[in-house]
Amino acid sequence: MGSAMSLSCSKRKATSQDVDSESCKRRKICSTNDAENCIFIPDESSWSLCANRVISVAAVALTNFRFQQDNQESNSSSLSLPSPATSVSRNWKHDVFPSFHGADVRRTFLSHIMESFRRKGIDTFIDNNIERSKSIGPELKKAIKGSKIAIVLLSRKYASSSWCLDELAEIMKCREVLGQIVMTIFYEVEPTDIKKQTGEFGKAFTKTCRGKTKEHIERWRKALEDVATIAGYHSHKWRNEADMIEKIATDVSNMLNSCTPSRDFDGLVGMRAHMNMMEHLLRLDLDEVRIIGIWGPPGIGKTTIARFLLNQVSDRFQLSAIMVNIKGCYPRPCFDEYSAQLQLQNQMLSQMINHKDIMISHLGVAQERLRDKKVFLVLDEVDQLGQLDALAKETRWFGPGSRIIITTEDLGVLKAHGINHVYKVGYPSNDEAFQIFCMNAFGQKQPHEGFDEIAREVMALAGELPLGLKVLGSALRGKSKPEWERTLPRLKTSLDGNIGSIIQFSYDALCDEDKYLFLYIACLFNDESTTKVKELLGKFLDVKQGLHVLAQKSLISLSYLTFYGERIHMHTLLEQFGRETSRKQFVHHGFTKRQLLVGARGICEVLDDDTTDSRRFIGIHLELSNTEEELNISEKVLERVHDFHFVRIDASFQPERLQPERLQLALQDLIYHSPKIRSLKWYWYESLCLPSTFNPEFLIELDMRYSKLQKLWEGTKQLRNLKWMDLRY
Repeated sequence: MGSAMSLSCSKRKATSQDVDSESCKRRKICSTNDAENCIFIPDESSWSLCANRVISVAAVALTNFRFQQDNQESNSSSLSLPSPATSVSRNWKHDVFPSFHGADVRRTFLSHIMESFRRKGIDTFIDNNIERSKSIGPELKKAIKGSKIAIVLLSRKYASSSWCLDELAEIMKCREVLGQIVMTIFYEVEPTDIKKQTGEFGKAFTKTCRGKTKEHIERWRKALEDVATIAGYHSHKWRNEADMIEKIATDVSNMLNSCTPSRDFDGLVGMRAHMNMMEHLLRLDLDEVRIIGIWGPPGIGKTTIARFLLNQVSDRFQLSAIMVNIKGCYPRPCFDEYSAQLQLQNQMLSQMINHKDIMISHLGVAQERLRDKKVFLVLDEVDQLGQLDALAKETRWFGPGSRIIITTEDLGVLKAHGINHVYKVGYPSNDEAFQIFCMNAFGQKQPHEGFDEIAREVMALAGELPLGLKVLGSALRGKSKPEWERTLPRLKTSLDGNIGSIIQFSYDALCDEDKYLFLYIACLFNDESTTKVKELLGKFLDVKQGLHVLAQKSLISLSYLTFYGERIHMHTLLEQFGRETSRKQFVHHGFTKRQLLVGARGICEVLDDDTTDSRRFIGIHLELSNTEEELNISEKVLERVHDFHFVRIDASFQPERLQPERLQLALQDLIYHSPKIRSLKWYWYESLCLPSTFNPEFLIELDMRYSKLQKLWEGTKQLRNLKWMDLRY
């Protein structure tokens, strides 16, 4: 929780050795005059592998959209919404259609790349059963049109085949008319020879053209000129062909991921009305920089609206990002505002410009880097003016046409920053509330047959908050009508429309193991990757199944991360509930009772109680930056508490009255008495090395960011299980 996490996609020029960088134009293929119907195709050296970057083209893309244009003043300002009536995925036959000259590559390069595709689960069209004739037939044309990506493998004798040239002409036609993605491989041949039909390639082309009509020859020539200008992979630039093949297969896999339409927002209720309101605030047709606030109570859907906006319009901007967990990076109260703002700005730029390990030295860097860039930036759950000062202090920090979206529960923060464009998110109508409930209880916007009356009765108990409707509906999903009827009396006595009672009901319905996972996430692992959590907790719990259950129950959400699996996110209200519950409930592993300690006050109550003796603890999460009162920790207790497996301490921005040096020495005893630590995350660690008694044998994660460490420990220690380490300052 100590650092703000940003999820972003940015359009950037490729710099890999395989991409020809002689030009970097982008073509814009439009099927109508609407900007939303455009797909950006990299012509030369600009491959963007970010999800949601390849958007639908009318009638041919992965999803068909219907566009609302309430604002007739400018088509470019309207926001697109998937229409339930017309949103139909295209039935693709293949992932990849390869075009090649068999004599050159079939038994060598092609066979290896096909095997690499097979290992990565990429379905490739194979033409073994198609009889070759003088021209390509309808079956082959259908295969080309039915493939998501066409790969043209250009070799010396490619132009010696009229079949290949007809195939290429058809591919380039699909690229022009349908927006098909075309990738090129220049295998032992130069792009200039292909473009100008010179050298050995040109001789083969001239021979093939004999007896052909002028129209036919010009069609081939145009296709060759166009394909030669597409950035591709050059065999002569690679020392190792195996590495080249692996790079191509990985890039194709990533491109297929980016072509997959997002289903994150399927079934959203009331989003069209929200977009109609936001459209008038956004005014995407204007070149001015606008900051727009989305304001409302927790659980009403502010973040969902902002994410939907990002998904719909980010392709129109050079850079885009959503920053979450800003509160964790900028605590309340903040005793070192400059350092907190620097850290926030560092996180924002890191994601905006796709530079993972960027380090900035002062607060003027962001405005310098972004002042000429058109950006779409979402700042989620802002609760202090200082956070806005760090990330969007002035509109002149960003290039013309930029839009900054801020979600907050505090209207005062928006007013203090001078933000006049504010959308107040209202509660859903009764009909919308019922649809939200039904979507989560039945997977559709209306109840199953025979459930209407009882569904309306249960929904009325949940109140108006979308989060509550979602959680309660998910808790009842899949249950029979008799089970609903048996549950109703309990709901009537326990639910009062308050979100806390709804969460409690859903939590109580979990099995013990899923309850423990819920508590672990709330206390230690919110906003972590699924890969890491599975590794850290796999010894104790069936994490994969548990995450599936919690997501089904709407107690967590999972969103895609490029390198580390999916990101686990738990809403603030659910996290607060989990942390409160952890103070009263143990997690059981076998016959052992363990407790999770979180929050300064609760931790101090335990560690300052000399009667603490029999309890064993498995995890601790302490954010000193959020602590206002002095911490008293009993040394006698520290000698008795032991076996922490997970330690999370954020020691940043401590006021002097907390006596940081004394406190750090006391907290180090937690490490001293915990020989089986699996995860140690300690920000701003003060000592020059870890205690000599520290045992890293079971350590899977070591995160000591912003510490004063000069070395990890004295001597040599075995790191048999370590998988993640972050020591940056």
